[in-house]
Amino acid sequence: MASEAVKKILEAEALSEKKNAEARKHRDEIISNATGRSSLAIQKKLGEAHKELSVLKADYDKKLAAYRKKAEEECQRKIDSIKQQAESKMGKAVDEIISRYF
Repeated sequence: MASEAVKKILEAEALSEKKNAEARKHRDEIISNATGRSSLAIQKKLGEAHKELSVLKADYDKKLAAYRKKAEEECQRKIDSIKQQAESKMGKAVDEIISRYF
């Protein structure tokens, strides 16, 4: 009778160990699957972020090109204006010099 009780206790312990091992295996599978899904989700989000970055970069590049063109045109207008003023003043200076000495 005592050996029967010991036998049942040993069987229960073995069953408990088996169930614990199955539970650990199941836990590890769940963690592995979750890790894989989270990695895929992260990769997907990174891909979406890179696409958005490309769109934003292209938009800013266009704006920068337009700004540069506008700035260059404004600089050229100012340079032309300064040249005209310089030529006008140069002509007046030459006329003044000529009138004083001749």
